[in-house]
Amino acid sequence: MVAVYNKDLLSWYLITLKLRETLNNAPKQIEGASDDNVSQQDQQQAQQQSRSESLEVVVDQEETCIQGETSQSPSPKGTEWIISIKEKLEEAAQDDVAGSWAKICIYRVPNFLREQDDDKTYIPQVVSIGPYHRGRRRLLAMERHKWRALYHMLKLKKQDIGQYINAMKELEERTRSCYEGPLLNITSNEFVEMMVLDGCFIIELLKGYVEGFENLGYERNDPIFAMRGMMYSIRRDLMMIENQIPVFVLDKLLGIQLGDPDKKGLTAELALIFFDPLSPIDEPLTARQKTKLESSLHANKVAFHPLSDQSGLHCLDIFRRSLLRKGPEPMPRHWFKKWSRRNMVVDHRRTQLIHCVMDLKEAGLKFKQRKTDRFWDIKFKNGVLHIPRLLVHDGTKALFLNLVAYEQSHLDCTNDITAYVVFMDNLINSAQDVSYLHYCGILEHWLGNDVEVADMFNHLCREVVFDINDSYLSNVSEQVNMYYQRRWNAWKASLKHKYFYNPWAIISFLAAVFLILLTFAQTYYSVYSYYRPPN
Repeated sequence: MVAVYNKDLLSWYLITLKLRETLNNAPKQIEGASDDNVSQQDQQQAQQQSRSESLEVVVDQEETCIQGETSQSPSPKGTEWIISIKEKLEEAAQDDVAGSWAKICIYRVPNFLREQDDDKTYIPQVVSIGPYHRGRRRLLAMERHKWRALYHMLKLKKQDIGQYINAMKELEERTRSCYEGPLLNITSNEFVEMMVLDGCFIIELLKGYVEGFENLGYERNDPIFAMRGMMYSIRRDLMMIENQIPVFVLDKLLGIQLGDPDKKGLTAELALIFFDPLSPIDEPLTARQKTKLESSLHANKVAFHPLSDQSGLHCLDIFRRSLLRKGPEPMPRHWFKKWSRRNMVVDHRRTQLIHCVMDLKEAGLKFKQRKTDRFWDIKFKNGVLHIPRLLVHDGTKALFLNLVAYEQSHLDCTNDITAYVVFMDNLINSAQDVSYLHYCGILEHWLGNDVEVADMFNHLCREVVFDINDSYLSNVSEQVNMYYQRRWNAWKASLKHKYFYNPWAIISFLAAVFLILLTFAQTYYSVYSYYRPPN
């Protein structure tokens, strides 16, 4: 089929075809026609034939040009494919902007750390904070209580919501950069509303727990702000790595509420009291410490700063810093220095720092409770491993897993909690290990039996990337292993376990030794009298 783009040429072409068809089908003229008529018809046919031939030449030339242009240009599908590749490269260039990853402090749990039964470990069960779990069906019931908390706060302070909205609009870009991955499904207005609603809800929880919820305008039978069971579940959800909000947002909202928008550090002080029941330390905050923390809420008082000048990045980071606050100041990890190919290990054979409790006990090593409130501060001296007392409850597994996940994701913090968990995982392999640590006063748990405690510790370090050379317990582990490899220590321990395990065994052993000495003396005098008889 001929492709024609000129309307005039197309019209002449159709007229020519019609005339040719008419002339071919016309009957022959009768004989005797004049020569003038015949000559005129021949001239008309010749003109029409020449026009048709010229039209065909023009059409063929245009078709040839069109085919040539088509062969040189790419197909539409190929063009779209190249455009999509270029768009992906542009997105990669935007993601690879210098400093974009350094601002992230709220992470999603890596897939290699998740398990099929981790629904209650990393996913909130009562309340969602931040964008990661926003809109979950089972968490929607708490949304109306968030709005109720916001209403109570505004009513008590007689403030307008516009102050909080404007403050969050100014912090929107900074807040978005704290979360891992672009939050494209949340508009600007929705994000600002979420920050105000979730942030004020957390502030009401922290202040109400310290000052009393009744003083904030809540009824004593309030379904959320009075029930202890619900408060425990909320506290546990706020310790999850994916359920966090930046602390500078909380400081800003609390500062506006107190009339000092630039005030910082007060959120961390309130969080220490609120999250203290989740601590694995057996001893809670003393009355004096609570008094100092509560005094910082009132004006003209010197604030108590257990975290010095660092208030943390979010509630989980604040709690982690509080657990390590009395130890040496941690040095941040650097990727190229600490995570070389030689040091970064996943092989659990290399993470085996020490042997289990029963093996160490058979080798003569002793276990003793250390009197300190730093549960991670483990010492070894003269064959005795001094371990502080550790309290294990229903929320200990989720707490340790989220702390380990945070240390695995955030490179600007040490791996002290991970090192402690790995150390305890090596110590505890069975229920017998748990039972002996409980007998020594080192481990106290509220779980069903010792088997559950052993299973918990054995599941804490699965797929954890841990550098054995980057652990504050590396020297302790080396000393314990050197003591374990000395055979003389094992022999002494075996002698003690077999013959000195109770007073009656000691008496039997001494009696046997006494009889052996008497037998030896009798034999000696018999031989002596034989060779040297008396005169």
